[in-house]
Amino acid sequence: MIDLHCHSTASDGTESPADVVWRAAAQGVTTVALTDHDTVGGWEEAAAALLPGTVLVPGMELSCRSAEGSLHLLAYLFDPDEPDLAAERDRIAGDRVHRAQAMVERLRDLGVPITWERVAALADGAVGRPHLARALMGLGVVSSLEEAFGPAWLGREGRAYVERYGLDPVRAVQLVNAAGGVCVLAHSRRTGYMANDAMIEKLAAAGLGGLEVDHPGHTPQDRARLRDLAQGLDLPVTGSSDDHGELTGHRLGCETTSRAVYEALIGQARWGIPLSGDD
Repeated sequence: MIDLHCHSTASDGTESPADVVWRAAAQGVTTVALTDHDTVGGWEEAAAALLPGTVLVPGMELSCRSAEGSLHLLAYLFDPDEPDLAAERDRIAGDRVHRAQAMVERLRDLGVPITWERVAALADGAVGRPHLARALMGLGVVSSLEEAFGPAWLGREGRAYVERYGLDPVRAVQLVNAAGGVCVLAHSRRTGYMANDAMIEKLAAAGLGGLEVDHPGHTPQDRARLRDLAQGLDLPVTGSSDDHGELTGHRLGCETTSRAVYEALIGQARWGIPLSGDD
């Protein structure tokens, strides 16, 4: 099985990069992409943990923002030291901290005894709303992640929500391509990360490498429409779990990518190659 989208404690997953690689192998996922949010911080640990017969695709989920709202791009096999992309990655990471601190202050204004120190301790890498949600659960303010991400707290219409910086998606595609990588648009019909057909066409014209269609957050109707769109734009169609460990019910391998699509996708990259545990 091939799963091209998962997260570790380098961003908002609950398991270390090594544990992600080991759990993938245990569940029969022989090729896994580590795509933590706006960071390459888990690559080295994940690569060192590879077992014989397993493959790691180094990647990142890049935060983008258009006039229509937030979008996420899965970037694979790019040069992490390419200056322009690295500078944007650093800018996004810095804004993640400022945003999380601002949300802590809003929560405190609402009477929640949360501290930045507690949130930072929960975030080994890139800090995000899931770390705030876990802090709220630990304080007994909410009983579930769903409640934390609802309108009363951290949801997009929530009382403590703060918007954050994101790259223009067309520029993001261009930056990743210039760094020798390849991009796939992530969960484009998932609530909160919608990309309409016109935006997908625009990204394809800019050099988008593929479209994530088989995702746990997509309905059958979503998948059918996206498949038709991908076919018309000659874009490979991927499937991925978007696993975050305990937060998403340990679902590595619940959606997968075919071998033919995988080969077509990685063939577009000009800088990196997948890493094998047999090397």
